[in-house]
Amino acid sequence: MWYNLPMNKKTLNIQEYELPITITEEEEGGFTASCSLWKDCYAQGETIEKTINEISCVASSLIELYKEEDLKIPLKLKKTEKNQGKGFSLNFPLIVSVS
Repeated sequence: MWYNLPMNKKTLNIQEYELPITITEEEEGGFTASCSLWKDCYAQGETIEKTINEISCVASSLIELYKEEDLKIPLKLKKTEKNQGKGFSLNFPLIVSVS
């Protein structure tokens, strides 16, 4: 995956966190996902895939909010990368379900 950055060679900081989640099938339909380490991080979806996508978005938004509010993020930070230039590559975790 390539990102084009502005000509001023802005530095992009990428942080990778571990997000342990539990997915539960609901009796009334759909699924919920929650993080045992972060009570504020939970989501719902119609399918497992949508639930995983949703909790990923929730976690990203919470990380941004916690940083703005100078709060401790309760997840394990696995690594940080700094990228500068017109383009770069990165390994992006892709989660899919298979039958």
